[in-house]
Amino acid sequence: MEDLLQLKNKNIVVMGVANERSLAWGVAKSLSKAGAKLTFTYRKERSLNKLNKLLNDNNIHAEVVVACDVNNDESIKHAFTEINNQVGKIDGLVHSIAFANAEDLKGDFVETSRSGYAFAQDTSAYSLIAVAREAKPYMTDGGSIITMSALGAERALEGYKVMGVAKAALESSVKYLALDLGKDNIRVNAISAGPIRTLAAKGIPSFNEMLRGIEEQSPLKRNVTQEEVGDMTLTLLSALSRGVTGEVVHVDSGYNIMG
Repeated sequence: MEDLLQLKNKNIVVMGVANERSLAWGVAKSLSKAGAKLTFTYRKERSLNKLNKLLNDNNIHAEVVVACDVNNDESIKHAFTEINNQVGKIDGLVHSIAFANAEDLKGDFVETSRSGYAFAQDTSAYSLIAVAREAKPYMTDGGSIITMSALGAERALEGYKVMGVAKAALESSVKYLALDLGKDNIRVNAISAGPIRTLAAKGIPSFNEMLRGIEEQSPLKRNVTQEEVGDMTLTLLSALSRGVTGEVVHVDSGYNIMG
């Protein structure tokens, strides 16, 4: 299987590990098993401390760990310059970053503030464009960029509100980035993951109802795991998916096909 994946010793950047429940952490564990060389970014000092503990506790080696504030273009540019200086070319990138202000997830969507809307879009959608732009010069042999979406991008889900709109923009950005970067042999895809108890999920008031809905209505009659999302990301980063770009792949026990 490792030969098919062709990820051994490939340089992969993982963005968005907040704690052990993060989707990005599930991806990192899958990539580590496949023999990839991992680089991590973090935003705040407390995130760095949690990340270092996770790496130590799980005996996962990081080639480099670098600060990166995705709301700041100069921070992104500096981070990827540093990554290139430390590890050389980049073969893959995992963008698992999304955030909205809590107050914009509690009230009615029509009450979303202008600043809250802009912040959710900037953090959750535009950041993919900014990151892809800075990573591109270092993906000299082509590569794969993966981001994390959710069903709220396609449907109006109770409680998802401004985050759903941001995820819709994210999925559209995936397609336009795929069109732009295809000539450089860089593929861009998204995974639409079913609800998993991540730090970000805590801010969604209807999250528990979402979990129950998957268990009751999905074809597999169960919720998905962090590991399942990690393994599908692994596939999209690998040579197994070399003909796939601009896609949104659902990992949600089939819930998205239900009317």
